[in-house]
Order: sequence, then C-alpha cells, then structure tokens
Amino acid sequence: MWGINIWEEKCVKQNADKNRKELEAKLANVFQEKITCLPTELRDILIDDMVTAFENRLNVLNCATPKTPQITA
Repeated sequence: MWGINIWEEKCVKQNADKNRKELEAKLANVFQEKITCLPTELRDILIDDMVTAFENRLNVLNCATPKTPQITA
C-alpha cells in the first residue's frame, strides 16, 4: 500500500511538470516578439517567473474560493 502512494505521487508530479512545461511553451509563444531581444537565459528565467506567478495567483484564488457551492435562490 505504501508503494502505491509513492507511485501515485510520482505520477502526479510528472503530470504537473508536464503541464508546467506546456504552459511555459505557450507563454513563450505568446510573448515571442516581446522577448526576442533578451538573451536565452533571461527569456527562460522570465517565462519561469511568469508561470510561477500565475500558479501562485491560482493557489491564492483557490484558497479564497469557498469549498462548498452556495445555493442561491
């Protein structure tokens, strides 16, 4: 049973890493014209920072959102 949990965690992490790489690629594509003047290393840092900021914002919003649906009349 313990091994299954480790395997599941590994799969979740791999999926999250894959999703992050996909988001980085999409942001690089969107901002391609704006960041072409930057050296490659700075482009990578900028894209990574933008993805991190986006993830952090989503985490804050998810924590601020009520967990149970509210019924409105």
